Amino acid sequence: MDLQRTDEWFAARLGRVTASRIADVCARTKTGWGAGRKNYMAELVAERLTGTRQEGFTNAAMQWGTDQEPEARIAYEFYRDATVVETGFVPHPSIAETGASPDGLVRDDGLVEIKCPNTATHLETLLGAELPQKYFYQIQWQLSCTGRQWCDFVSYDPRLPEAMRLHVERVSREDIVIAALEKDVIDFLNELRDTVHRLKAKYEPDNADAPEVVRLMAAG
Repeated sequence: MDLQRTDEWFAARLGRVTASRIADVCARTKTGWGAGRKNYMAELVAERLTGTRQEGFTNAAMQWGTDQEPEARIAYEFYRDATVVETGFVPHPSIAETGASPDGLVRDDGLVEIKCPNTATHLETLLGAELPQKYFYQIQWQLSCTGRQWCDFVSYDPRLPEAMRLHVERVSREDIVIAALEKDVIDFLNELRDTVHRLKAKYEPDNADAPEVVRLMAAG
């Protein structure tokens, strides 16, 4: 059963900070917050004001990667001799309005995050390229939401010879990093709520005091 990319899954994520966008939440430049944070803030403001999710961009390569994930999961299960338990949206245990959707739960304290990139990126990974920061932050947020201790990062490309198709990298939980991410998320959510309130107060004064998170909390 597919627990992700369903209507229920999209509803659970509506207006909430998700692990796949954590890198945008904490995007910084030398002089302040990065453009990614501003753009993500605007997306979530629009979702909360309209109750409609913002359509994400998907190209052929991205769709191809999504289509390969079941095969990659089977290859990983064989490699680790472990069963991957698929899961939907997992709310953060202590911070409302945020959560994560790991690609699967592994054993008692692990996760798996699967990427099926283009061949050039996969080859760089095989040759020792460092895990991109956006994926590192995504994984740490998944670990924060699930309470688990490690995540196997998987890169998979079935277009290569069999010995080169699967790359697995164990990423351990780092509580210092998680604490910093949690602070950034809390600050982001406070700013998000304030922005929505100010917009409603100016353009929809009759609804300015309406609890815009009620629908979001009910969806979770």
